[in-house]
Amino acid sequence: MKRVALLGMPNTGKSTLFNRLTGAHARVGNWPGLTVELLNARLIVGDQVVHMVDLPGIYDLHGYSDDERVVTQFLEQHAPDLIIFVLNTSQYERQLNLLSQVMAKSVPILLVLNMVDEVSAMGIHVDVATLSAKLQLPIHLLSAKYGQGVERLQPAVRQAFNETRSQPYLPALAEVEQAFSASIKVPAQASNATTEKLDKVLLHPVLGLPIFFAVMLLLFQGVFTIGKPLQDGATWLLGEFRLLVLEPLFAHLPMWAQGLLLDGIYNGLSTVASFVPLIVLFFLFMGIVEDTGYLSRAAFLMDALMAKFGLDGRSFVMLLMGFGCNVPALMGTRVIRSKGLRYLTMLTIPFSLCSARMQVFVFLIAALFTAEQAPWVLFSLYVMSIAMSIVTSLIFKRQYVNNDAFVLEMPPYRFPTVRQMALAGWQEVRHFLNRATRFIVIGVVMIWVLTNFPQDVEPGSVDSWAGQLGHWLQPLFQPIGINAELTLALLFGFIAKEIVIGSLAVIYGQEGAALVQTITQQITWVQAYSFMVFVLIYTPCVSTIATIRKETKSLGFTVLSVVWPLVAAWFITWVFYKTATALIA
Repeated sequence: MKRVALLGMPNTGKSTLFNRLTGAHARVGNWPGLTVELLNARLIVGDQVVHMVDLPGIYDLHGYSDDERVVTQFLEQHAPDLIIFVLNTSQYERQLNLLSQVMAKSVPILLVLNMVDEVSAMGIHVDVATLSAKLQLPIHLLSAKYGQGVERLQPAVRQAFNETRSQPYLPALAEVEQAFSASIKVPAQASNATTEKLDKVLLHPVLGLPIFFAVMLLLFQGVFTIGKPLQDGATWLLGEFRLLVLEPLFAHLPMWAQGLLLDGIYNGLSTVASFVPLIVLFFLFMGIVEDTGYLSRAAFLMDALMAKFGLDGRSFVMLLMGFGCNVPALMGTRVIRSKGLRYLTMLTIPFSLCSARMQVFVFLIAALFTAEQAPWVLFSLYVMSIAMSIVTSLIFKRQYVNNDAFVLEMPPYRFPTVRQMALAGWQEVRHFLNRATRFIVIGVVMIWVLTNFPQDVEPGSVDSWAGQLGHWLQPLFQPIGINAELTLALLFGFIAKEIVIGSLAVIYGQEGAALVQTITQQITWVQAYSFMVFVLIYTPCVSTIATIRKETKSLGFTVLSVVWPLVAAWFITWVFYKTATALIA
């Protein structure tokens, strides 16, 4: 089987091209000799199966960041039959050094000049024949974003497989640069007027940050405004499905089996499933913000501020990535060359409000706050997550010092296509559902056992195993306003935050509107907010901890990443709870 590797710098559209070629068939896999996972897929090219691998975006083959080492190791240990080198044609100058390094590897290369839509709009002319002749490489022009020219890429790959070169051409960097300058004609006034006009406003030294936070607030408003009716509809459908289908279907089973299947597994899964519309909207809106190029601007705006706390703009980008899931954000720190900055960033990422936590917050916010209050409550939690990252970096920045300069290339503003948004959203939702389903089934079964045993006591009562455990931990959690039921949910939330809401459904033996009503009767808005603050800050999930251990290979740092959030969560929640109850008394 032929192996093809996609290689290029960040922001060249490499992953967009990979998604365009593979659709929803890509998967993450481990490679022997490598300690990371790479996205890969199998494609039919002509009459043969091709294994395509999406390598991390890098700047230099001879660099010392983790991603650069991964690419170098891959090329040495798993030599591809063909490298598709993806280049952003409108900003090609800084990419030529990497191209010359790759050409020196003597591996067949198909050079893809991407983003021809932008090149055309800027009046840039590319003489493909001249460039191909000078570099002695097959060259293909396309736009991965719009699919222009992509249909001709597979024949180009097949032709590249069949071409044999007696002696590879190994040009020096200067030769690669005379070649491009002779083949690409850029008008003297070539610019992106729309990008320049937007940047004057969005990168304004005074207005830039307020505008960014306003955009994020509008994003949360949109999630609740559009998503709440969809969530209510999903809750009703799932309730009717249980009533009309599952209860008659399982009626012949013993009571303990009905309880496990309906009150345990189904209640837990259906409660989580009802929030899928909100999760989809969140990822969709965040994807739009990211794909337009606005997140790069946010990193630029935050760089000077973050530097005062020992971080930089890259750290802020990783924190934003953590809003989806902490695990890929932690893995994304490989692009940071400074070990001190990377460790400090990894210590702050678990405070990012991930999608699993958001599910908990959306449930409680919708239950205990009005529609007008909801976006502000969620926004306050996002602000708190960033604040906790800043406080953490201030405390630990002397232990983990940054000795690396921050370089950021601003892409022009691009509005993503519907296909891009749908595919990116689907990948995030699929990842969320895979994690949620795997952990929730295990978690809710464990909780059902704890709440229903011993058999001679009332389920969920103080005499059950769950009640005894919650009662035993009350001296620790009662001072911060968290009752026995919420305490038990927190314990299982350590495995995965997706379990928290499902566990509450099992603990109370209810789902949907009945669960919401019960919770609103048992806790106040102050207790609910205290619970959310604790969930936001306390020890990250098992997957996050495992990733930190794997990425750092340091037991001491891993222990610190567990203990520090737990201590900070209790203290900050205690301060809020005592202050809030005193003010409203």
